[in-house]
Amino acid sequence: MNQILITEKLYITPELKRKKKIYRFNFFLSIFLVCVLVSLYIYAEYDRNKSEEVSQGIMSDFNNEIPEDTTIAKNNVLIVVLDDQENIEESSANPSSISGNKKTVQTTSEGYKYTTIATINIPKINLQYPVLDGKTDSEAETEALLKISPTKFWGANPNEVGNFCIVGHNYRNSKFFSKVPTLVNGDIIEITDLEGKTLRYSIYNKYEVIPEDLSCTSQLTNGKKEITLITCTNDSKMRVIVKARAV
Repeated sequence: MNQILITEKLYITPELKRKKKIYRFNFFLSIFLVCVLVSLYIYAEYDRNKSEEVSQGIMSDFNNEIPEDTTIAKNNVLIVVLDDQENIEESSANPSSISGNKKTVQTTSEGYKYTTIATINIPKINLQYPVLDGKTDSEAETEALLKISPTKFWGANPNEVGNFCIVGHNYRNSKFFSKVPTLVNGDIIEITDLEGKTLRYSIYNKYEVIPEDLSCTSQLTNGKKEITLITCTNDSKMRVIVKARAV
């Protein structure tokens, strides 16, 4: 009996105790880190949902007040992170005035001014958003507006001859331009302009480019009305380009 007790005492060595302590520490640290990551994810989704609400509020204002229906980009804004995996600051998605209509210049909390110039509707993926247009075309302004809604990047005005280029975030969910990469040739995109006129555009090409490639913004459309949708790939390394022409 004494031999057994001595053997058990000798088995629990200081080294084993140290390893157990390390194991406990790593275990609780892992639990803590998981909780932090889950909290950050929930917070990010909360802010994204708030951004969605702001965007849909602008969309509602635009729809309620529309009348009855009767070159290469100069700056390198494609480098803007269109998938934005970091948390969206609440202030960025909370413009100081969202009650104004499409004719009203609105201002984000960062001080960037913008107007609503159109709405975009893609029935296949159940996408409906206002399209915003900033005043300075700076990268910082574009980043701020992209947290609210898809934004004009470059080119012609909505439903006019030329290439109307629109950028939007890919959040890898159902919001903003997340489902745009699933579109195929022949799918329809509808643009409603400030006059309340809605044109249908049929997709004729989709491809990927590096962020620095701005050739998709060319205004050489042979006198046709075109739109270009721009978002990022799921790994954020490339940009998805969707080209469509008025039908």
